[in-house]
Amino acid sequence: MRLARLRISTVLVGVILFISLVSAKTTAPTTGEVLYLHGSLPSGAPLVGAREAGGSTTGESAACVNCHRRSGLGTVEGRTVIPPITDKYLFHQTLRSVPETDAAHGAAPSRQRSAYTEASLARAIREGIDADGHTMDYLMPRYPLDDAAMASLIDYLKGLSSERVPGVTADTLHFATIITPDADPVKRKGMLDVLEHYFATKNQFYRGEAPPLQSSRRMMFRVLRKWQLHVWELAGEPATWEEQLRIRYKAEPVFAVISGLGGKNWAPVHRFCEQESIPCLLPNVDLPVVAEGDFYNIYFSKGVLLEAQLMARQIQETAETTKIRRVVQVYREDDVGAEAAKELHDRGVSHGIATVELGLHPGDARGELAAAVKKAGPQDAMVLWLRADDLRDLPIEAPKSSTVLVSGIMGGLENSPLNEIWRAASRMTYPFELPALRSARMNYALGWFRIQKIPVVAERTQIDTYIACGILAENLGHMLDNFVRDYLVETVEVMLSTKLINGYYPRLGLAPGQRFASKGGYIIRFAGADEKKLIPEGDWIVP
Repeated sequence: MRLARLRISTVLVGVILFISLVSAKTTAPTTGEVLYLHGSLPSGAPLVGAREAGGSTTGESAACVNCHRRSGLGTVEGRTVIPPITDKYLFHQTLRSVPETDAAHGAAPSRQRSAYTEASLARAIREGIDADGHTMDYLMPRYPLDDAAMASLIDYLKGLSSERVPGVTADTLHFATIITPDADPVKRKGMLDVLEHYFATKNQFYRGEAPPLQSSRRMMFRVLRKWQLHVWELAGEPATWEEQLRIRYKAEPVFAVISGLGGKNWAPVHRFCEQESIPCLLPNVDLPVVAEGDFYNIYFSKGVLLEAQLMARQIQETAETTKIRRVVQVYREDDVGAEAAKELHDRGVSHGIATVELGLHPGDARGELAAAVKKAGPQDAMVLWLRADDLRDLPIEAPKSSTVLVSGIMGGLENSPLNEIWRAASRMTYPFELPALRSARMNYALGWFRIQKIPVVAERTQIDTYIACGILAENLGHMLDNFVRDYLVETVEVMLSTKLINGYYPRLGLAPGQRFASKGGYIIRFAGADEKKLIPEGDWIVP
């Protein structure tokens, strides 16, 4: 398999700062778009929808997007099928009123329906009568739109999900994976091994164009297109990354970003994907971007920010019995622990708990570390946002704090190099399934690695990458030829919770609008000074 591996030279990084290519979308939304997405009429008044069985819905809750989704291609909830309402489904006769995604979810086939005209569609929206004169499902509200609002809405539906999608050709789907310059080189190798082998295996089953069918029913899971992976490795300072990505994207348009690997800063990548409306599925990052309302970036979890939330809850629940007066946080100023410490600080302040932040300078400074941990007293909770090297250098003496919390993600989980004294005194956040419980669900991925002769050099990164590829493959199979980016994100939302091979996570799931698939974790203690066995202090916690 040929991989497109583009590397930017130092000279080009400097030039990038002076190049302006593709700008973010600034086109004002149409009245039809505002009505569809936000439930607001051209006058500014809220949209009102009446239900056949009684009652009504208004404003945002009445917006079409709530059921038919941003793509307009609908969805399936249990046995309920929400049909697509884009041009190619509304204005053409069809033997099925929904894409083949319903069959995969066990939904009943839909009857034949005539093509809508603008007049019959207006009647359907206003009165709930379809193109053949049948009463529509009671779930469909009736909207008394005037002619101008109706015309605007219908015009919006005609163009919805109809534009040409970058990265999709007659025989190939193009994907990128993005690697930041501060990414761990061992994890980089492990991730690329998985991606390269997965794409090569996928392309072994490429059949080319499918033969014409005698009926209108289309085959499920057919493979019509090859997968092409583009590896976009960034260079230089984060301020230049978005322009680098725009250059790459202009040269090699992609349908979506799959997996990827970040170090201390993923925000420029996140912004780029939102601005260009490119799905970014499940990158390997410990500090994701939390941005309410963003649509295209989906993460496994909030990473160290989730750990901060777990710690905040633990401290708040035990503050009275442990007599904690303040929280002392120790972190490296140039690492993701700095942002995690800020998250914990903000949550502590909101509950009246004082916090002290002790940021260590970059580089080897054992004396600075030893002095910092000694500043926490008996009535302080000490929080360590430190990597394994720093944990290994902790002084060989018991901490004064009665409560010591350690980041599991940063500290190495069960492989943390804490010395015997600190292991006995510490509790660790563990936002994954416990090792004994997750081993069975990792066997399939690890077995595939053995078959493919992929060395396991970064287990969590490689298993998460394999899961991301599997989720992409499953959703593309159900999409058939509806290669619409919004629809890809929507199908991931619907189908992620049905995934049985979750690897490190006990469960994954997304409700519409959610962007973090795993939402909880454990607080654990070590069973013994020299053992890797972990004992959870309570059940799985969703803060």
